[in-house]
Amino acid sequence: MWVGITAEFFEFAVFFVVYFVARWSYPDVFRAGALKLWTLGGIVITLVMLTSGYFLVRTVLAVRRDDQRAARGWMTTAFVVALGYPLMKYLEIQWNPAHGVVAGNNAFFTVYYYLTINHFMHSAWGILGMAWVLLRVWQGAYRPGNLKGVESMAIYWHATDIVWLMLFSLFYAFV
Repeated sequence: MWVGITAEFFEFAVFFVVYFVARWSYPDVFRAGALKLWTLGGIVITLVMLTSGYFLVRTVLAVRRDDQRAARGWMTTAFVVALGYPLMKYLEIQWNPAHGVVAGNNAFFTVYYYLTINHFMHSAWGILGMAWVLLRVWQGAYRPGNLKGVESMAIYWHATDIVWLMLFSLFYAFV
């Protein structure tokens, strides 16, 4: 898992270099573009990502205590909350064109779509991983001496959280 996360961070580090080169080259376009984004959508995505990550931590803690009932509840909640991410991205993608946020219109929107779609793909893999871990939790596969799968899932999701917090800061909050 750590090799995959390291590769993901390296990949996004390259993307962030592209972001900063484009931002430096087109400062006015980036300032104007950030104002057109659906900030509320970005805030809700942030809350969904962080909240589902919290529920994954609760799942890990429940498995460590060998509380299978609590682990099932927390894992189910983490998965359901995480499904809010693709829902919010769908709503955002529907909202964007009506507000002039179209890929290819300028450097800001091109970089925005490229980075956020890449993040979406990584998060989709994480949601698929959550579905697998959810199934395994319901099967009772994880116990205090066998946490690797559920811990790896939580670690991966936190890595996608870290990337999202950067994306939120750079695009929606325009730090």
